[in-house]
Amino acid sequence: MTLGRGTVVTLSALLLTGCSGDAESDEPRVVQLASPGQSNRVLSEEEAAELDTPEHTDADVAFVQAMIPHHAQALEMTDLVPERTSRDDIPLLAERIALSQQDEIALLERWLTDRGEQIPDPHAHHHGSVELMPGMLTDEQLTRLRVATGAEFDQLFLQSMIYHHEGALVMVDDLLTGGEGGQEPEIFQLAQHIDSDQRIEIARMNSLLRQMAATPAP
Repeated sequence: MTLGRGTVVTLSALLLTGCSGDAESDEPRVVQLASPGQSNRVLSEEEAAELDTPEHTDADVAFVQAMIPHHAQALEMTDLVPERTSRDDIPLLAERIALSQQDEIALLERWLTDRGEQIPDPHAHHHGSVELMPGMLTDEQLTRLRVATGAEFDQLFLQSMIYHHEGALVMVDDLLTGGEGGQEPEIFQLAQHIDSDQRIEIARMNSLLRQMAATPAP
């Protein structure tokens, strides 16, 4: 993922602590991360005190409020697995995805609460009152997944969840490169955490799809 100018500004404002490696001092250092191609710089105490922590923006709030129902739909999809799959590995994957999405929803809701922002209805997309976010399945696509079983379900579940995860990556990229959000340290870390989790799971799902193609069901 390419980081835009806004993200570089955010990174330069993060406070990183670490040991100096010098026996003369165990004081933590404050490092200002530089732009690509340039060297990081250790700030003086006076310079560190003058750093302003970026505040959250409307773009940050919109991202979090959209990501909650996005994650909620992933949970709807994983709930279908136990009764429909024909494999032993897909339930394990679905459980990992569910736990990850549940934890992230809790973090996103806490982020909104701490800032006095409204927590959205996680199932508002079923009411037709909100526009679907990137990667979200339509009601028709969800119905198709619900009625599938066995090998057909397994393939459709993986393909649908990959599409769903790729949509989340688009949302993170839009936040961090759009120039209007992603600068507050906590929202930057949340977005990066979501990005990392989705990429790991996409790689695993693609691997399972390749295994299924190599050993088709009898």
